[in-house]
Amino acid sequence: MPETLTGRDDEARAEQVYQLVLEGIVAGEFAQGTRLRERELSELYNVSRIPVREAIQRLEQDGFVETFPRRGAVVRQLTLTDVNELFDVRLCLETFAARAAAMRVAAGGSDGRLRDLVEEARQAIDDDRTDDVVRLSAAFHAEIVRVSGNRLLIESVKPLFGRMRWIFGLAHNRSNELQRDEHMELCNAIVSGKAELAYSLAYSHIELGREPVLAGLAETLEP
Repeated sequence: MPETLTGRDDEARAEQVYQLVLEGIVAGEFAQGTRLRERELSELYNVSRIPVREAIQRLEQDGFVETFPRRGAVVRQLTLTDVNELFDVRLCLETFAARAAAMRVAAGGSDGRLRDLVEEARQAIDDDRTDDVVRLSAAFHAEIVRVSGNRLLIESVKPLFGRMRWIFGLAHNRSNELQRDEHMELCNAIVSGKAELAYSLAYSHIELGREPVLAGLAETLEP
């Protein structure tokens, strides 16, 4: 990979490195507290340090990485407060998105891939593919936001869903079958254009997930 790149190349490679490191964090390949060295990542992904540096800066902005004097960038140590705050923000944004998505469908808009994702998750549960269940759950929630059609919201929640996958990969103490049923009910409300029902189902689904996740992480995360 040449060291001298155009600005466009740097931007594209920074996005690729961002996604690769993010996936490594979510999958646990880069554990909490792991130091992210520019040179090592540069060699790992066969790019110059410029896109690596930009990717790390973005990961820090999105809350996945922290930078310390003399240590450099490290994967952030999550806390129970972080988890609680995630659920608080989800209650604000995702319930709004569910209502907006149902209203848009009722007005003739597309319901996107919601039904497909519910079916894919059902198959993943039947096949006991836990990693895919977590991924598809986050994809379902992200699709609701996309169906809402609110472009600012769509861009704003991208780091949120990365954080969701990260946390749910660490603790996911609710029945997959129960969550599948809740997703199906929420999906049906949206595709039927029932905005207030979609809002209520989204709220209860998110809130019911809070305590099991907190309980599952209580022994491993600081307050």
